[in-house]
Amino acid sequence: MSPAPDVVLEMNHVRLRYPGSQSWTLDGLDLRLQAGERLALVGPSGCGKSTIARAALQLLPSGSHCSGGLSLMGRDPRKLALPALRSLRGESVGLVFQDPMTRLNPLMTVGDHLLDTLRAHRPDMDPSERRHRAQTLLEQVGIGAGRFRAYPHEFSGGMRQRLAIALAIALRPPLVIADEPTTSLDVAVAGQVMAVLRDLCDDLGSALLLISHDLAMANRWCERMAVMDGGKVAEINRSDVVLTYPCSRVGQRLLSAARAREGSNTPSAPEADVVLDVQELRCWHNLGGLPWRPNWLRAVDGISFQLQAGETLGVVGGSGCGKSTLCRALMGLTPIRGGQVNLLGQPLLRLQGTAARQARRTIQMVFQDPLACLNPAMTVAEAIGDPLLIHGLASPAEASRQAQDLLDRVGLTPAERFQNRLPRQLSGGQQQRVAIARALALGPKVLICDESVSMLDAEIQTEVLALLRQLQQELGLAMIFVTHDLSVASGFCHRLLVLDQGHVVEEGPGDRLLHQPQAPITQTLVEACPRLPEA
Repeated sequence: MSPAPDVVLEMNHVRLRYPGSQSWTLDGLDLRLQAGERLALVGPSGCGKSTIARAALQLLPSGSHCSGGLSLMGRDPRKLALPALRSLRGESVGLVFQDPMTRLNPLMTVGDHLLDTLRAHRPDMDPSERRHRAQTLLEQVGIGAGRFRAYPHEFSGGMRQRLAIALAIALRPPLVIADEPTTSLDVAVAGQVMAVLRDLCDDLGSALLLISHDLAMANRWCERMAVMDGGKVAEINRSDVVLTYPCSRVGQRLLSAARAREGSNTPSAPEADVVLDVQELRCWHNLGGLPWRPNWLRAVDGISFQLQAGETLGVVGGSGCGKSTLCRALMGLTPIRGGQVNLLGQPLLRLQGTAARQARRTIQMVFQDPLACLNPAMTVAEAIGDPLLIHGLASPAEASRQAQDLLDRVGLTPAERFQNRLPRQLSGGQQQRVAIARALALGPKVLICDESVSMLDAEIQTEVLALLRQLQQELGLAMIFVTHDLSVASGFCHRLLVLDQGHVVEEGPGDRLLHQPQAPITQTLVEACPRLPEA
């Protein structure tokens, strides 16, 4: 295969199968990426989006089978010796991962990360020149050379992703692959990060391959879009054309799900008893300082709200506004400095011992990353039944039976098909259903969902949101739904709270906040929220 000189990546009828699998993850894939082009890869979970990056760089488990034409900068990576392959990976392609902390060494400073990359690929570069290049990169991505000696844990999620971008472009690669780079970021920070990535790619003349489940975000930052399904490209065109007149069935499905998710038909709140009453809740973190003059970070500073049975309260805001701290405080995972929390009429903060343990069973949480909150060594049934055993509410046999019932309730049927699988053997949507089932095991009255659909594609998001709504109606659940996506919150939640610097700065129906935002942070979130083109 002899690709044109301006082609950075070309795949011709590529078929790829992982070891132990009987099906093809990529099944006759054709794809071409020109120099300087920005192409978005979208598609449902399991369609093979991330596998394209793995195949291009040969980051595949031993025993994988990959056939067909594959060219990266005119070279077939499958035919290269390991030293040449490593050089190609670092110098021809820059990778930006979904979670930068999986790539960053917690024991290395930010500057050392960049120096290490430059030292490995530019051994002849003068040390002073290498340091100047590293400092310049930090300035380019908006971190600043003054943070050269900082550690990754001292950075926010957005700053860590900026560092990941600096590492990706350090060697001026002709191709940058960004795999879900903004999933865990709020819309304002996500917009800033993507703007930095786009501008740097434009300055370098680098092509950008953006892998995303967010159609609106992909449309904002890429001129062209490829829709994948079943390991193939189902359609490829200008992004606005794909999102206005999709010609493939999968494209039509994804667009329909995205428009349904983006809809602003805020449901009306039911009239019911108050199950959670929070008054002037305060969570302050001491960042150090003199013993008689502590330096307080007021993460949550006087938040008040009431939650009724069957109601969904959305909590939105920018990074660092206090959303997750609020969730952790209500769950008893973060110390509370002041305020009152009444759960089912009981003063939660005053309860101790058995009374506190029983009360806290009635408030449970569904986390953002289901794979991170499930024990990788426990089967699905064991994970769901474990809370019952911990609280002494069931025998092992009864816990197993209840786990099967919960699997049926969350739509993983027949239960026998899923109960003996490990979490890694499930798709992202299935993992989240298991996490929901586990949260329901103790019969809660309040369910806290902390970014519980942000890592899922539009179709799976719609399915999980529909499941949560169905469970709420069947069980009378009250829900606190934390998200950085105002468009999702406005359509799913009965009422929204907007947080900023630990305070509630605006509240009301999602439809009003989306179309008539009053607080500056709400206006920022609305402006930053990517929207689909008009049909």
